[in-house]
Amino acid sequence: MCDQTFLVNVFGSCDKCFKQRALRPVFKKSQQLSYCSPCAEIMATDGLHENETLASLKSEAESLKGKLEEERAKLHDVELHQVAERVEALGQFVMKTRRTLKGHGNKVLCMDWCKDKRRIVSSSQDGKVIVWDSFTTNKEHAVTMPCTWVMACAYAPSGCAIACGGLDNKCSVYPLTFDKNENMAAKKKSVAMHTNYLSACSFTNSDMQILTASGDGTCALWDVESGQLLQSFHGHGADVLCLDLAPSETGNTFVSGGCDKKAMVWDMRSGQCVQAFETHESDINSVRYYPSGDAFASGSDDATCRLYDLRADREVAIYSKESIIFGASSVDFSLSGRLLFAGYNDYTINVWDVLKGSRVSILFGHENRVSTLRVSPDGTAFCSGSWDHTLRTKNYLFVSLQVWA
Repeated sequence: MCDQTFLVNVFGSCDKCFKQRALRPVFKKSQQLSYCSPCAEIMATDGLHENETLASLKSEAESLKGKLEEERAKLHDVELHQVAERVEALGQFVMKTRRTLKGHGNKVLCMDWCKDKRRIVSSSQDGKVIVWDSFTTNKEHAVTMPCTWVMACAYAPSGCAIACGGLDNKCSVYPLTFDKNENMAAKKKSVAMHTNYLSACSFTNSDMQILTASGDGTCALWDVESGQLLQSFHGHGADVLCLDLAPSETGNTFVSGGCDKKAMVWDMRSGQCVQAFETHESDINSVRYYPSGDAFASGSDDATCRLYDLRADREVAIYSKESIIFGASSVDFSLSGRLLFAGYNDYTINVWDVLKGSRVSILFGHENRVSTLRVSPDGTAFCSGSWDHTLRTKNYLFVSLQVWA
């Protein structure tokens, strides 16, 4: 996801042996404890039956994975591009940068659209969070965070608040007002606290709950008003880098991706993983639901984007070319779902035909890697953010801390 690795060591009293050592988070029945490494290894062997070892259990798990893949293969009767042969090919289309939003002093790391289809919030390595008017390129609000590398930001559904976080391990919510002279920092509310950096956040379908993902390998659902942890999600074996909420208003699932190369679908009510996909060969930097909610796409450092059908429970398409050797950092669908936009570390944005699997356009303009992109709520523009410190918006489908059209 980035060229820097963040290592956080927490020292203190182990909850098991009570010695002062480097600690790691351990979860027992959804309760988070802090164990030193020796105690964590002992806990991992608790409950083993006679003649059972961790190695034998791992072997059994791999065997079960193999059987699951065999069952999936039995249902794999046709490829997506074969079904799409009857679909008419897309014609030529041109998109141009409409606006370039300049103001950040360092790499733009994340952005999100407001539901009003006009305002954008962005976060950067400079420690700033800025709310923009994408039509006029004016800055409406700006917040200076207590740390650099503000890696996550999100707009509340009502448009009346934003959330952000990064290396401070917190998710902070700021209410927005029409008084531009008001001190936003004074109204900051710290909602979520992880044991490692915050990598992604997203409000649910109301302003009252927020989902977070973290480098501590977990996702969590929080109550915004009280800051209470409502549900935690454990299953990733490494840093969680991204998440996306199912598009349905009554949706109770979300998808996450991480450094363990896994994309996992979670039930927010139970906290359980209901589907998992492990076909990427490197870190998954971005995940995005298909507009219908029946599939999702992922972008990875292995230079591919992939489409997973949740009903078929398998990967159905890979979007790649031999000439593309750089990782995909961010993905999003057009409003119809026919196009998949993907930002890459080679400074470009590739546009893929979702059905036919072919690249239909390549967009240039950024002068460094594209770190984030999102299609506007009405589908008429998209915005992309880059390590070149800018956002660009395009019509008909883009905005990139540059606006495209």
